[in-house]
Amino acid sequence: MTITQETIEIIRRYEFAFQKKFGQNFLIDEHVLNKIVNAAEICSDDVVLEIGPGIGTITKAVAKKAGKVIAVEIDNNLIPILKDVLKDYDNIEVINADVLKLDISKLGINKVVANLPYYITTPIIMGIFEAGVPLDSITVMVQKEVADRMKAGPGTKDYGALSLAVQYYADPYLVANVPQNCFMPRPDVGSAVIRLRKYPTPPVSVKDEKLMFTLIRASFVQRRKTLYNGLRNAQDVCFTPEEIQEAIASLGKGEAVRGETLSLQEFAALSDKLGEIRGNS
Repeated sequence: MTITQETIEIIRRYEFAFQKKFGQNFLIDEHVLNKIVNAAEICSDDVVLEIGPGIGTITKAVAKKAGKVIAVEIDNNLIPILKDVLKDYDNIEVINADVLKLDISKLGINKVVANLPYYITTPIIMGIFEAGVPLDSITVMVQKEVADRMKAGPGTKDYGALSLAVQYYADPYLVANVPQNCFMPRPDVGSAVIRLRKYPTPPVSVKDEKLMFTLIRASFVQRRKTLYNGLRNAQDVCFTPEEIQEAIASLGKGEAVRGETLSLQEFAALSDKLGEIRGNS
């Protein structure tokens, strides 16, 4: 039985109704499924978190390779289906919860594999990174536009605060673009599988991580503004215009420079310079 046939059979048997509020689009392409599992490089020592397992298609494939799979599903209606579909696997734990309200640091995971609900992709990924979980990697299906933003570099149209945040924590690798006909129901947008291999330590050193990300966010609120104007007008950037000008000048950049042209290393240097200026004032 193909994944498509199995999905249709499970939906019919349990009279399951898709919930749009949960962003449910089940993967029905075996080729893409294999790409996800292979990219995650799962071995028998791994404890894998799956977010939004749906009817367990990815869950089963991961469980065949992992030591343990913890599947977190928010939809109450899917819990009895999952428990039935996965009953032959003794290394799968199903948790009925909102992953955004779950203390992931207590689960003992080292990898994440998921077909993420697109409307909460960024909060989930950044929440995992910021929680300081000792991860090896996150391999996820996301909206193609989001995957492009995660791996974008300075000066490109997709480059922004998400690019810098992700690249501070991990090395992004685009595994595959995925067309809409690989899902049931078909989503309105294209998708992509991306692997984020977490760095043991961030690739740049910065004295005040919180300040750096405040500067990054302020720099991209209005992309076409200069970096100076973006920082000067931001309510949560508490520096004088003169301090901002001095810090930007220390980068060797002209007054017209925009935030979208700065690398992660340059934002770290800008943050450190502003911290130094304020410390000396």
